[in-house]
Amino acid sequence: MGKARPWVIDLAFANPTLLPLLKCWEASLLSMGSDHIPITITLAAPSLSQKPSRPCWADTDWETLDPIVKGFKVRAPPSCPTPPQLDQWMSESLNCLVAVLKEHTPVSRPSHHSKSWWTPHLSILRREYDKAARGARKHETPRMREVAATSKAGYFKAIKGAKNKHWSSFLLAATPQSLWTARRFAYRRAEPRFPSLPGAETPQQMNNVLQDHFFPPKEPFSPPPRLRPHKLASPLTTDEMAAALSKCSPTSAPGPDGIPYSTWKQVNKINPSILLHILALLVLLGYHPTSLKCSNGVVLDKPGKPSYESPSSFRILVLIRTISKILERIIAARLLAAACPRGLLHPNQCGSLPGLSTYDGCLTLTNDFKTLQRPRLKVSSLFLDIKAGFEDVDNNTLARILREGRIPPYLVSWVSSFLGERSCTLVFQGAPGTPAPVNVGAPQGSPISPLLFLHYVAPLPFGIPRGLMISYVDDFALTVASLSYRGNIRRLQELFDRLERKASRLGVSFSVAKTELIHWRTPSKRHAPKCVSPIHIKGELFHPGNSVRWLGYWFTPALDTTAHFSRRLALAQGAFALIRRLSQPGPGLPPNLCHRLATSLIAPILLYSADLFTPSVGTTICLDTFWRQVQRWTTNCFSVTPTGILSVESCLPPVSVLITHRQRLAALRVVCSPSSLHPATACLHASFPSLSVH
Repeated sequence: MGKARPWVIDLAFANPTLLPLLKCWEASLLSMGSDHIPITITLAAPSLSQKPSRPCWADTDWETLDPIVKGFKVRAPPSCPTPPQLDQWMSESLNCLVAVLKEHTPVSRPSHHSKSWWTPHLSILRREYDKAARGARKHETPRMREVAATSKAGYFKAIKGAKNKHWSSFLLAATPQSLWTARRFAYRRAEPRFPSLPGAETPQQMNNVLQDHFFPPKEPFSPPPRLRPHKLASPLTTDEMAAALSKCSPTSAPGPDGIPYSTWKQVNKINPSILLHILALLVLLGYHPTSLKCSNGVVLDKPGKPSYESPSSFRILVLIRTISKILERIIAARLLAAACPRGLLHPNQCGSLPGLSTYDGCLTLTNDFKTLQRPRLKVSSLFLDIKAGFEDVDNNTLARILREGRIPPYLVSWVSSFLGERSCTLVFQGAPGTPAPVNVGAPQGSPISPLLFLHYVAPLPFGIPRGLMISYVDDFALTVASLSYRGNIRRLQELFDRLERKASRLGVSFSVAKTELIHWRTPSKRHAPKCVSPIHIKGELFHPGNSVRWLGYWFTPALDTTAHFSRRLALAQGAFALIRRLSQPGPGLPPNLCHRLATSLIAPILLYSADLFTPSVGTTICLDTFWRQVQRWTTNCFSVTPTGILSVESCLPPVSVLITHRQRLAALRVVCSPSSLHPATACLHASFPSLSVH
């Protein structure tokens, strides 16, 4: 760089734990005579305060609470209240109930130093080690240093032995419920990525950038001045409450109040009238109170992004209060029951609806392009993905769509109240914890948000002559057929322009980076020259792919399943390499729990899409070879054990048997589904034996 050496490059590295404490980094000191300059780093003092105590809801004394909860009475609500009056009544009623529950719930005091494997013997060794270390530093004699080294080696060896003993005893005492805890320990959990955004140097600035990106300012929702009961609102019943609670997972993360679903299930079991009286008024008035709209937003990085210097590389998982989610499930069930008879949802929408899954969308797509290929037509498909998705749902637009669909007014009123005047506190390392007003989007993490999004994008799908449009929530597939692939490209460009115009009226757009194109070929023409005709979308060219991933299924132009199952095999091998540490030969998990892991964790990864795809003979041999390793791990049998005996002893059938079983179950589900709700069932001929009514 010349004789003057005007500049040099020096770097400083910090892990995600240290990065929030980094206050200043500068190279302002003079050179020390080498080609490196001293770097001055200023760190903030770490917070050594203990985590706040929280109720341990798993240890609540329900025997003592039983008569108290049975006699608990909810205060009578005001008649025709204003929104502030109803908010106050809701807050006071919940606070009174939660206070009663907390009185009989022990408080946990989490500590950074608490370790489940620690023993009293380790405390003694720790004191001896500290004493020997102090003596060696004070006297500095060879004998004292030898004593300190011996004490240190014994102490750390005892720590290693205590960890191994605790892990072995934990595995031996594992139950089907604690099995997944052991599986979570075996998996290496990736450290959460700290947001590194240009122009944001402090956590407060990063919090502001993320809030501006995910929660842009919009016109706030204006509730009515006074709330009145809706005439068409049917009363909330105990059956609806029980059905909503039965779908709530006990492992679901709670919201800001920290109360899990298990607590509300027990309260409803003892006295069903409590939750019924609290939530019934909200359904009757079509209103969602402000106290239930406060949430925490966990900032999660999207895996596989090339760069994490943009807020779009992250997503917000909203943690809502569990009692609010119970009400959301009730409203979602009523909204779905009102929308289906009115035909508000497109029949080719396969996502977030009961009885439908990714298999149904891919089955419909496969059946569609195979049907179009029969008259010797060329078939092409364009795969699109809506950008942002839930974050672009506009409250006023959704209310208009619901009203035009003749949805009962109390449901429209509740949805508008639910989406308006929300607040969210972003959670990441070093976050300041300041809530931000949210007046746009549907919270990702709410039970009703997927259904609201389906209603929001319901105007997008349209009929395609000699083609089909399939959607799965925010994923769309456009399939067309003509006499040439170039003709398909022209049709797909016209259809995309039409679809984009309809999307712009809703305020949504499609992600260009996730657009994919495929030209289908029949198996007889799999060796023919490939078509390389690209499509021009938004100023970019997209060439047809050799393999396309849609809804977790890998499609190839000739529908060769080797590309898909080779990826599933690699994923299953990675999962097996991690969980096999739970059960070494001799100590470890009992065989029945190993069998549970094999059937509920490894088999779904390995055989995902086996209900639709059939592996080739060579691929089946590779799958069987891996599956025999799982069988030996389950039973601890010798490597020379015959495969027939291995399958019987492990109670794990061969891969070919499992695939046939899955395909038969999938076929039965398609045949037994109603054609009005299942797009694949609607393709069956009227003479086909079916339990559905055509």
